[in-house]
Amino acid sequence: MNVAFDSRPVSDPQGVGRYSRCLLAALRETADGDAQIVETAHPRRADVFHAPWMRGALLHSPCPMVVTLHDLTALKRRSELLRTGARMHLRELAVQRAVRVIVPTEALAQDALERLGIEPEQIDVIHEAPATCMYPRSAHEVAEVRARFALPERYLIWVGQLQHPDPGKHIAKLAATPRKLPLVLVGQTSAWAHQLRDVILTGHVTDDDLAALYTGARALVVASQDEGFGLPAVEALACGTPVVACEVPALREVLDQRATFVPAGDLPALIAAAEAIDRPAPPPPAWSWQDAARATWRVYARALAQADRPRTAGRRLRRRPSTGPEQALTGSQ
Repeated sequence: MNVAFDSRPVSDPQGVGRYSRCLLAALRETADGDAQIVETAHPRRADVFHAPWMRGALLHSPCPMVVTLHDLTALKRRSELLRTGARMHLRELAVQRAVRVIVPTEALAQDALERLGIEPEQIDVIHEAPATCMYPRSAHEVAEVRARFALPERYLIWVGQLQHPDPGKHIAKLAATPRKLPLVLVGQTSAWAHQLRDVILTGHVTDDDLAALYTGARALVVASQDEGFGLPAVEALACGTPVVACEVPALREVLDQRATFVPAGDLPALIAAAEAIDRPAPPPPAWSWQDAARATWRVYARALAQADRPRTAGRRLRRRPSTGPEQALTGSQ
C-alpha cells in the first residue's frame, strides 16, 4: 500500500505540527511488508491520501482520502470568522468527501456528526500521545531553563499559541485572574500577547526546553471552553506535572481522574486549584504514537477497501445538531 501523507504541517510548532511529526515517524516504524509513506500533497499515484489537517483536504482526490480533524472551533464560532466563510465552506465540502475521518476523541466525533454531517460509520477515533521527548527532566535541566527565561522557582504554566486573541481560550481573562504564583505562557507570540499584564512570555521554545518547563511548573492550567484533545495536558502528565482544567467533554474523556477539573469558565477556581495541587502527577494515559500509527494503518486499509464502493459526494451540511440519538461511533483505539 502506498500512502501519500501531506507533510506540510510538520513545520507547524503547534498541535497540528506535533501530530504530523509524531504520527509520520511512527507510521514508518510500524509499516508492514511493502507498505510505504510518501510525503506529498499531490497524491497522483498513491493508493490512499492522508490529509492530517482540515486545510489539506482535497475537493477532488484521485484516490481514497483520509482526513484528520483536530477541532471544529471555527465552525462553532462562525460569527467571529466571517472573512474566512467561503474558504471554510470549501474545506467542509472537502472533508465530507473523505472516505474516512480520524478524530482524537469521541467528543470531537460527536461534533463532526453535528457540524459537518459526517456519517458515523466514516469516523475513527484514535487518541494522540505525548512525544517521546516529553519526560521528567533533571533538576539541572530545570534550573538551566528557569535561568534562561528568568523564571522563579515556583510558577504555573499555560501552553498554546499566542499569535492572535482566541476568546475560547480565555487567555486574557486567565492573565487578569488574581493569583499568588507567576503565570508562564509558552508559545509563539505577536504584538497583542505582549499587552497582557502580569505574565511571563517565553515565545516558541524547543521540545527539550518545553519538557523542562513542564517539569519545573507547579501545574499546567487549561482554561479553554472547548478542546479537541488537549495534547499539552498529556505532555504535562508525561513530565510529572499536575493538570488543572476547566470541565470540557474532550478533556474529561482523555484525562478523567488524571486531572483536577473545575466548572467551565471559573478561572478563580482554576487558579486556586492549581496553586494548591499536590505533586507528583498521575501518569499519562497508556497510549503511544506507535499505538496510534497501528490504528491509522488499519484506517488506511479500510479506506482502500471502500474505494470501489459507490458513495454520495457533497452531502448537504447539517447546520444544527440532530434531535435524535446518534449511531454508535466506530473506534480504533
